[in-house]
Amino acid sequence: MSPTLPAAYSQAILRGIRCRCPRCGEGRLFRKWLKPLERCPVCTLDLTPQRADDFPAYIAMIVTGHLMAPLIIALSKDFHLGVAAMFAILVPLAVAMMIGMLQPAKGAVIATQWWFGMHGFRKERLPEPEAADAVGDTGQE
Repeated sequence: MSPTLPAAYSQAILRGIRCRCPRCGEGRLFRKWLKPLERCPVCTLDLTPQRADDFPAYIAMIVTGHLMAPLIIALSKDFHLGVAAMFAILVPLAVAMMIGMLQPAKGAVIATQWWFGMHGFRKERLPEPEAADAVGDTGQE
């Protein structure tokens, strides 16, 4: 069975965000919360070269911080909440956002590494459409 390769980088990233194999889009990417499988169960893509390390956590922190900042400002200016109330609202929300973003962020990082052929992944692309035969189409007589 030949895998359905993504047509564009954005398609590979979306597959990774959905925690699916970036190559075929069907096989699951993780065996545990943040532990990738060694091979895709559908297309047998070797996932051992991935080196996501701490980058997904940095992505999750940056996104959480940028989404939380306006909320923090709005709560402090409009509602005049005390410190305890602010912590009671913001800390659980920030933790939930971070935990919810870690696995999709790691999937996106793995998909990026696969797409660009990084860390031992083989760069795979759909074949380029053949250029039309230009004989006689030069405009010259």
